[in-house]
Amino acid sequence: MVTETAPTLPPGSAPLPPRRGPIRWIVATSLGVGLAAALVLVLVLFAGAREHVITGSALLGFALGWAVLAVLSIRLTTQPQRWAFVPAAGMAATGLGLLVLAPGDGGLTAAGWVWPAVLLALAVWMGVRIRRDLAAGCGRRLLFAVVAVMALAAVGGMAETVAIAGHRSSVAPGQSYDVGGYRLHLDCTGTGSPTVVLQGGLGSMSSSWARIAPAVGRTTRVCAYDRAGQGWSDDSPHAPDGLQAAADLHTLLDRAGEDGPYVLVGHSTGGSYAMTYAARHPQQVAGVVLLDGSDPYQVTAASTSADANAPAELALLPSLARLGIGQLVPAAVWSSLPEPAAGQVQAFTTGPRGWRNVRDESAAMPALFGQAQALTTLGSTPLVVLTAAGPHVDLRWSAVQERMAALSTNSSHRHADATHNALLDEEHGAQASRQAIEDVVRAVRTGTPVEPT
Repeated sequence: MVTETAPTLPPGSAPLPPRRGPIRWIVATSLGVGLAAALVLVLVLFAGAREHVITGSALLGFALGWAVLAVLSIRLTTQPQRWAFVPAAGMAATGLGLLVLAPGDGGLTAAGWVWPAVLLALAVWMGVRIRRDLAAGCGRRLLFAVVAVMALAAVGGMAETVAIAGHRSSVAPGQSYDVGGYRLHLDCTGTGSPTVVLQGGLGSMSSSWARIAPAVGRTTRVCAYDRAGQGWSDDSPHAPDGLQAAADLHTLLDRAGEDGPYVLVGHSTGGSYAMTYAARHPQQVAGVVLLDGSDPYQVTAASTSADANAPAELALLPSLARLGIGQLVPAAVWSSLPEPAAGQVQAFTTGPRGWRNVRDESAAMPALFGQAQALTTLGSTPLVVLTAAGPHVDLRWSAVQERMAALSTNSSHRHADATHNALLDEEHGAQASRQAIEDVVRAVRTGTPVEPT
């Protein structure tokens, strides 16, 4: 059984009177209430909401826990923890401010230069008050652990803010163009026609094509771009569904002076974006390559809303990324690309903006898949469908890919001994992807059928 000793008192102070209740249970209960309230708010009431809502509601939950500690300790013990009203008030005010003001990425990032210092100062002050006002024992140790977590969150938050600033100050390859009040990033290299347009998947960016774009650019013009909210592109006020992405890309290529028709290449969900573009602008499509493209037929109809809530666990990630958690993972875990692309991809995918893009595009995915189904035929347009098979072929997944290959009478369905991500990240998978692109470019130029393998 743990023995609790008297709290540290200043010289000359009168000893505390006998305690009326078990303070350790009040501390544990209060912390449990705060954590439970935060989880209910972010996983149930506001499940899948945007970053400012998730962060704000979590702070309100934590504020409740500190308030409970202050009230119960005053009413039930002789060790009143009145200082707990301070974090309760601060977190409640900040949480309400986030919910009311609804700041975007710019506002949240700017706040990153302020809140870590405030949180660290609060943690230090709380540690002093806990040592002064609470007897040694389980309750004090629990609170010291929470204060330590707060301090680590402050340090991680400042590190993440510095990392974001460093990434944004880096020189982006290519150029950015205004597409209607916001700018999208486009990186084009090489010469010749047809121009190949590369579209990445969920949470991807233009640098993800580092093993593919340079090689393709030696034989024809190739452009990698960042959809709104990705990489070096601005955020968009519009929902990130397939129709909006197609309109953005069409405007971007026009503003950049990149003439079509194009060979569209889509990896993962990028395949559904490519299919949607082909359905909207068939005259601008000379060929299509789908690299383990997502199954757009998994929904029966387009969602009525492209701005629905994402899965609850995904919605938590932008807020957690603000604490610098992603920087603790080695770069090799996120990408097998060569430098500097690996660092660029890590900076985006581990940061709050990258996870928010995953959240937003995940929420719009039912609408995207429904819009991609508008492409019912490519006629005789050259098409290669490359399926990531690894050592074993998934027959169900292969059948889905075969259905997409049937969109054209001039198509080839191939299997690569590579994982889904390795089609871009790793050399052996990227080689298969490059070959598929080069075969479609050759078929477009010569007017001949696509090579079967």
